[in-house]
Amino acid sequence: MVHRQFAALGDPTRLAIVERLARGPAPAGELAAPTAMSLPAVLKHVRVLEDAGLVTTVKRGRVRECRLRDDALVAVATWTAQQQALWSTRLDALGSLLEDS
Repeated sequence: MVHRQFAALGDPTRLAIVERLARGPAPAGELAAPTAMSLPAVLKHVRVLEDAGLVTTVKRGRVRECRLRDDALVAVATWTAQQQALWSTRLDALGSLLEDS
């Protein structure tokens, strides 16, 4: 799942949508407003974020409300922390090896 989340977040438009939704839910039209994109184009980006498990949407009448999932970035944060610990250990070992040389 984390690979889909990274792929989704790799697009600047989708990253901006996630950053906006981190401040609270928003109608899709509001997400489209600051961009030069049409509402259908923004909804395609929202769909990718939904498929990656980052965003949920609810249709209320003619408005589609978008919301960042509470657990949206847990997998990304966990993976990043694991990689940081791994590389920190490896770099410490390399530093020790270089000091001993």
